[in-house]
Amino acid sequence: MGHTATAEAGSGGLTATEHRLANGLRVVLSEDHLTPVAAVCLWYDVGSRHEVEGRTGLAHLFEHLMFQGSKQVHGNGHFELVQGAGGSLNGTTSFERTNYFETMPTHQLELALWLEADRMGSLLAALDDESMENQRDVVKNERRQRYDNVPYGTAFEKLTALAYPEGHPYHHTPIGSMADLDAATLEDARTFFRTYYAPNNAVLSVVGDIDPEQTLAWVEKYFGSIPGHDGKPAPRDGGLPEVVEDVPARALMAAYRLPEDGTRACDAADLALTVLGGGESSRLHNRLVRRDRTAVAAGFGLLRLAGAPSLGWLDVKTSGGVEVPAIEAAVDEELARFAAEGPTAEEMERAQAQLEREWLDRLGTVAGRADELCRFAVLFGDPQLALTAVDRVLAVTADEVREVAAARLRPDNRAVLVYEPVEGPEADENSDEEEGADQ
Repeated sequence: MGHTATAEAGSGGLTATEHRLANGLRVVLSEDHLTPVAAVCLWYDVGSRHEVEGRTGLAHLFEHLMFQGSKQVHGNGHFELVQGAGGSLNGTTSFERTNYFETMPTHQLELALWLEADRMGSLLAALDDESMENQRDVVKNERRQRYDNVPYGTAFEKLTALAYPEGHPYHHTPIGSMADLDAATLEDARTFFRTYYAPNNAVLSVVGDIDPEQTLAWVEKYFGSIPGHDGKPAPRDGGLPEVVEDVPARALMAAYRLPEDGTRACDAADLALTVLGGGESSRLHNRLVRRDRTAVAAGFGLLRLAGAPSLGWLDVKTSGGVEVPAIEAAVDEELARFAAEGPTAEEMERAQAQLEREWLDRLGTVAGRADELCRFAVLFGDPQLALTAVDRVLAVTADEVREVAAARLRPDNRAVLVYEPVEGPEADENSDEEEGADQ
């Protein structure tokens, strides 16, 4: 059975229909005949927060394994078939989900659906020691190139570990540790697939120049016979107390604990960070880069998380020989002033317009809309919320923005990380020292 959402104010006239197969797969369809393309997006409700101690990185490793072949598609065939048909594809892993997506010419939509169904239903037939070792090496090399061997590469990993205590499901990042990647076995991977890669743990969205009736028939044809699985354990609680201990350390990068995604307070926090650090018109950029000239870059952004406190990510790169304490003092002064006064009417209008433009950009492409529909379906149970998300941001008041800033953007509600260049003959391009101070 399916139903059609009514176009609401702020949705731009976009609609989506929702369906559910007998095996539990949720299907969201959204027509858009502007261009002859269709986007397929499949979100599995599994990310690094579902991993257990000693097996970090397994969700991300499995994302790679999903491109190593299935029963009917061998080796690199998934890439070859999609790209050979004029499409594009990829997959990503986060704390809270793993997603796979293709954008295809409309007449190749059936191919994309068949490919996703084949690996959902038959990946274990192709998963062996060779593919496991191949992708383990790929992920380890990715960790070296993106984290371990680049300046500031481990900043996010270190700040996450500081912001969420030991044992918390968000304490580690999706890339995992080298030791845990080495320890993962073929049976670990097989158990992971059986547990999480089931139709009743997934949402499939198809957006674009589609015939909904024909598309749903293809979905039923290719996905309908895949059995569901009821053995998925509940994710561990990601909640944390709102009050944390003082941090006397200096900060160049900092992570502030903010309200969970899906709440009005999180939208207010997003607006606060946009005013403070969202672009060249923001307060921190004007203060540190333009006026004081103590920094070459200053940004403040929000990592929205639904199962734990979201993170406000502050990143300031200093100018020349400027010391970090000068940056810290200026940042704290600006945050305290903002907490006392709140945003001006002009700042609110600009920040809301910026977030509205970002929302329009996400929904403006078939691939972006497919991803947003999956996100709201998996994390909040209702894909229709994607079409009206901007309304909730525009409804936030300046007082709410000031209140969340006063409550959360404090020195005692952050983890901090300082990078200092190494001086002397040992110094090289990868030798930044990293120091962290816990909350």
